Amino acid sequence: MQTVRITTSQNIDIEYEIAGLGPRILARILDGLLFGLVIIFFVLFPSITSVKLGEIGIAIVVIAFFSLFVFYDLLCEIFMNGQSIGKRVMKIKVISADGGRPTLGQYLLRWLFRIVDFTMTGGVCALICAAVSEKNQRVGDMVAGTVLVRTEPSAKMEAIAFTPPVEEAYTPAFTEASQLKDKDIALIHEVLTNYIQSGNSVILYNTAVKLKQVLGIQTQMDDMRFLQTLIKDYNYIVATANADELA
Repeated sequence: MQTVRITTSQNIDIEYEIAGLGPRILARILDGLLFGLVIIFFVLFPSITSVKLGEIGIAIVVIAFFSLFVFYDLLCEIFMNGQSIGKRVMKIKVISADGGRPTLGQYLLRWLFRIVDFTMTGGVCALICAAVSEKNQRVGDMVAGTVLVRTEPSAKMEAIAFTPPVEEAYTPAFTEASQLKDKDIALIHEVLTNYIQSGNSVILYNTAVKLKQVLGIQTQMDDMRFLQTLIKDYNYIVATANADELA
């Protein structure tokens, strides 16, 4: 399984499984089939409904279809959180190389370079680049700084390991983190990963509230920073305890 480890700006490592060529090709085929169904619908629509579109009507339909075809991927990725319909079915999505949601500029660059990846080369350029590049990126991904990953991240304890700063002592903000277990930290990591990928703030809020109640913590930190700090504090406390035992 090929993965990419991305360090977020909050110093949390998240390990994603890179989307392989198979799911990417199938996603594109599914999107193509969708357009095929749309074409069939417009061709059969006049005969089924006995509606006469006329020259102007046909021109409008052709322009609308052509616009949808051209801007389909861009609009889907912007409004469907990095996915087209085909990508959603195949459970893959576009993320920024820094681990966050791509910016509008990144989506736009990725879309513009479809001209090189698909239009000018018939998809050969995209196929070759995705096959030989380290992170299975086509040219558009390389330029935009994006990566295609599976939407089900690989959550492992080593992916959330926190190494205390070497140059300065780290002081835990919440010593109550010592009450937590490895499975609790794994759960917090899952919640943070889910939030970073989907923007689901409800599960983030509910988890933070529950932990504050259980640990008896009162803080003005926002929910995401609170959970990240708990992870750091827990790992620091455990690492310090292990070091003391070995001394």
